[in-house]
Amino acid sequence: MTEAPDIFSYRKHWAHKFGTAPELPMSRAEMELLGWDACDVILVCGDAYVDHPSFGMAIIGRLLEAQGFRVGIIAQPDWTSVADFSRLGRPELFFGITAGNMDSMVNRYTADRRKRSDDAYTPDAKPDHRPDRALTVYAQRAREAYKDVPIVLGGIEASLRRVAHYDYWSEKVRRSVLVDAKADLLLYGNAERALVALAHRLARGEPIEHIRDLRGTAFMRRELPSDWICMDASTLDSSKRIDPHPNPYRDEPICRGKTDAGSGLEAESGLGSGQAVPSARVALRVSRERTLVRLPSYEQVRADPVLYAQAARVFHLETNPGNARALVQAHGDRELWLNPPPVPLRTDELDRLYELPFARRPHSSYGAARIPAWEMIRFSVNIMRGCFGGCTFCSITEHEGRVIQSRSQESILRELEDIRDRAPEFKGAISDLGGPTANMWRMSCRSPVIAAACRRLSCVHPDLCNNLNADHGPLVGLYRKARAVPGIKRILIASGLRYDLAVRSPTYVRELVTHHVGGYLKIAPEHTEPGPLSKMLKPGIGSFERFRELFERYSREAGKEQYLIPYFIAAHPGTSDEDMLKLALWLKRNNFRLDQVQSFLPTPLSIATAMYHSERNPLKRITPDSERVLVVRGQRQRRLHKAFLRYHDPENWPLLREALTRMGRADLIGNGKRHLIPSFQPPGTAGVAAASRAVPGQGRRRAARTKRQSGR
Repeated sequence: MTEAPDIFSYRKHWAHKFGTAPELPMSRAEMELLGWDACDVILVCGDAYVDHPSFGMAIIGRLLEAQGFRVGIIAQPDWTSVADFSRLGRPELFFGITAGNMDSMVNRYTADRRKRSDDAYTPDAKPDHRPDRALTVYAQRAREAYKDVPIVLGGIEASLRRVAHYDYWSEKVRRSVLVDAKADLLLYGNAERALVALAHRLARGEPIEHIRDLRGTAFMRRELPSDWICMDASTLDSSKRIDPHPNPYRDEPICRGKTDAGSGLEAESGLGSGQAVPSARVALRVSRERTLVRLPSYEQVRADPVLYAQAARVFHLETNPGNARALVQAHGDRELWLNPPPVPLRTDELDRLYELPFARRPHSSYGAARIPAWEMIRFSVNIMRGCFGGCTFCSITEHEGRVIQSRSQESILRELEDIRDRAPEFKGAISDLGGPTANMWRMSCRSPVIAAACRRLSCVHPDLCNNLNADHGPLVGLYRKARAVPGIKRILIASGLRYDLAVRSPTYVRELVTHHVGGYLKIAPEHTEPGPLSKMLKPGIGSFERFRELFERYSREAGKEQYLIPYFIAAHPGTSDEDMLKLALWLKRNNFRLDQVQSFLPTPLSIATAMYHSERNPLKRITPDSERVLVVRGQRQRRLHKAFLRYHDPENWPLLREALTRMGRADLIGNGKRHLIPSFQPPGTAGVAAASRAVPGQGRRRAARTKRQSGR
């Protein structure tokens, strides 16, 4: 893995003499109490300000403070004017803009595109305290307030929208958020390294438009440098063109800079002057540090879903920090440039980061208001980052990446003691020791060399990689040490659990079930059928069955009555009505009656979203005979798939009767135990069927899609 300077090795900025703020200021009055006449950095965020290490704004703010910078917070500003964006004055260095811990569209709308009635990241869960596409709106208002101040984008919305991406809510491919926000720089992923380096370089007087070498950053430029080797994205995966779709690189040079005449690339590629497109074989001989990959342009992926699928595949193959190359994508007459992903933080850096002086509570200006997202995690400890599962519908890959970054056991135990000693209302119960995946702590590739060269999208699919160290022993030791901390009475594990890993360590499952389950354990098999599971990169249902057997056995041995709560996804790409019926029958056989269920939500940039938009499978080569993917689009069919998950709800029976009859499975309608749903209907319980027939605009959208897809 590429080496990088320790994020705490920089000489502190002069303002470190002001010391540590009890909480980062949100008003001029608070700044004056701290003795500040200005902020060096102002962070603008769509969430309420909670000074807790589970909130990105707090992590970034405290890290910059530790570097000696004065950091102010503008949380959930009124975006209808510039007044809120100027209340802390002009920042000396830059505005840092983030939509919050969630993409703002995911935060505001359900998978059915209905506006949510609450917001867990807002005081008293009030809705409508952030705009649609908050990152863009905030950046535009900040620019209006201070035209000459650099604007830097970051957070998950920036990560998911850093290149041209399909947007589910507008049903179109949108430009990189960097273009629409008119920002100077975008930081994606876990951005601490880039952020610290950027702040110090700006403080030394370096113009932001000259800072183009930081990993994990994206920016716009007019032309490409002449001393880089450019690769056609289509050469990385296949030597065949995508026909009948046109070659996206036929009408423009791959690089707008000069050809490297001494390399012999023109002759080997067979292209004319000005089209230096080396093959993948040739480029492998060239330093990856001076090689960039051209994705199909925004205009091309907007016009052609198949080119979108190709771009998505190449994008995800270039996400390993050990071997990823720079990417470029034309947006009109300008180039979007993405540097390779950031180098993951080392354990000692992560320890210091999470042990910064967080107040571990919401800002005092919120008074007694409830912030549900904080209440959920206030007594939790984050032990790691990243996930190597590679689930195609999950945004962790695009944001945190697949490399596991783990804190040390000593640091985790110190945080437990800190919660015990400082957190008000703490009664001895820790709500979670986890992260994106609860049981990947300290897991990694056995060989750094292999890890740096690997281009697999998942370390556990279709089976566990032989090079993966999946030892749960250290995690079992951590649990035991944590339980032994004086004053800690109970520790629950609430983060997502990768059960196909857990079953390889019965000792871990026993430890978990005996000591860390509070009656219910949520787990996510997502589906039972091979078709949709293969598109999700999730294990077969057999892994879940093995885990359930261990869970029930160890629960009995512990003398505890405990239950698994499985989660499933409806309407995921690759899922047929028959797949959902089989899932419903499996649920009935196993006596599962699901309460909360979810429909697939196409988040920007994920592989599953590329499947949804293109109806192709980016997990495989995009060729003339590429695998087609069945996609569930219409609201009525999406509701049907969701209804199969709640087959026991009378509201769903009319819709299910109609579907079963159409599918030739009317034998499942009746009043016996072998039937899925009854033939009778209780009075006043036909809401879903009626609602599904009256979705505004559905007929027009279906007609437009049919016309667009008629060439199949």
